[in-house]
Amino acid sequence: MGGNLLANYGEAVAMILFGIGFSNLLLQKNLIKKIIGLNIMDTATYLFLAEKGFIAGRMAPIVVDDITSVEAYINPVPSGLVLTGIVVSVSVTALMLSLTIRLYRRYHTLDMDEISTMMKKEDR
Repeated sequence: MGGNLLANYGEAVAMILFGIGFSNLLLQKNLIKKIIGLNIMDTATYLFLAEKGFIAGRMAPIVVDDITSVEAYINPVPSGLVLTGIVVSVSVTALMLSLTIRLYRRYHTLDMDEISTMMKKEDR
């Protein structure tokens, strides 16, 4: 067991980071802290994909020196997924922050419980 964990420490770190982000997302009441938790989860996912896509001794998938063997290069799909994910997460974070600003301007708090209570009072 110990040998496997040491050999896959990148994946283990990614899982720990994901757990930290997920617990932060669930347990925090502050909206900014929830957004930070979601970003930690995103980062953990990107780390996991990068770890899975890396193969020791292989090069980036750019053909140089007329080496066309598939075994000489890493798989480019995880790298493309990471880049796409980063773009999407930046957009989602910007949207969440803009909505948080709107909520703060309306309710003058970032606490989810207080915002829920105020919204229920408005509905009556």
